[in-house]
Amino acid sequence: MNTLPAAMAATGSLSIGDVAIGFPVVQAALSGYSDLPMRVIARRHGASYSLCEVMLDQFLLALNKRQKTKHFLEIDPDEHPVGGQLMGAEPEQFSAGAMKLVEAGFDIIDVNFGCPVKKVLGRCRGGFHLSQPGVAIEILRRTRDTVPAGIPVTVKMRRGIDDTQESREKFFEILDGAISAGIAAATIHGRTVEQRYIGPSRWEFLREVKLHAGDSIKILGSGDLFSAEDCLQMISQTGIDGVTVARGAIGNPWIFSQCRALADGRSLPEPPTLHEQAEVMREHYSLCEQTYTPTRAPLLMRKFCIKYSQSHPDHETVRLAMARIRSREDFEQVLDRHYCKDGPGQYVPRECHRSQQEG
Repeated sequence: MNTLPAAMAATGSLSIGDVAIGFPVVQAALSGYSDLPMRVIARRHGASYSLCEVMLDQFLLALNKRQKTKHFLEIDPDEHPVGGQLMGAEPEQFSAGAMKLVEAGFDIIDVNFGCPVKKVLGRCRGGFHLSQPGVAIEILRRTRDTVPAGIPVTVKMRRGIDDTQESREKFFEILDGAISAGIAAATIHGRTVEQRYIGPSRWEFLREVKLHAGDSIKILGSGDLFSAEDCLQMISQTGIDGVTVARGAIGNPWIFSQCRALADGRSLPEPPTLHEQAEVMREHYSLCEQTYTPTRAPLLMRKFCIKYSQSHPDHETVRLAMARIRSREDFEQVLDRHYCKDGPGQYVPRECHRSQQEG
């Protein structure tokens, strides 16, 4: 496959505050997905930075070291730098939750003002904060003041609650407040909260945000990043500092190494072969067993295996088989049946991503 034009492939080295990230294509926070095993796999395949799945401030403050919950704050020694993402409603409690992430060893604290899930909005969390700039800015200020100076604080936002002029003005009021508060970076999703995951992400808005912010804060983009070409095109077209890959990375950690190849001016690597896919799935499964225990791993791995199956030429058949696994033995039987003979894989079809929600 042809390489991208040189201007499109050109990428700079990303830093967030004093934390050096490097290659500016990173693993986004994904509710229910970006746990330790997924983050480690992403890092091993070229992601320079990753974020944990979003956690509620109330949950963090009540968290103990029981086996069933301790994994939420676990960090692999090889995955630094790693970000902890936080969501909540009340400024004081929010900043206290942020300190729990600091104490756990996360290198960057990310504030979630982007989640569009109805039950989250109903509890005045996530994307709801885009409707109340005063509270949103107070959360950012308190969190920045509470977290040690050497640990950057970042924020995840959508382009507004909806497409009204009022919503737009509130977005930029919050962004300016974030800059004033010393927030190091903002990740901007090109959809509104009202859109959720329907309709295209407006990349042109990201360009507008970067022009508005200048060099005062790093701007990362999110939304509709399903291939290596998408990631580099977003950077090239908008002038932003980097991108966070969400749905496009579930079951497809190869997207990061593919991005690096294109950015280096090389051809897009061929999709992973069936044996290469099986090797990564086994690696992911073993990490899941280590993190959650062998008893819990099969159910937790199902959703990942279903996503990995999208790189198999006989995707539908393999997906159905993966959806039925209940043990490591079941998992190995599916691999023996469908991945035993090596052969070419496929790039993940874009339509496979449409139903998956990001955090």
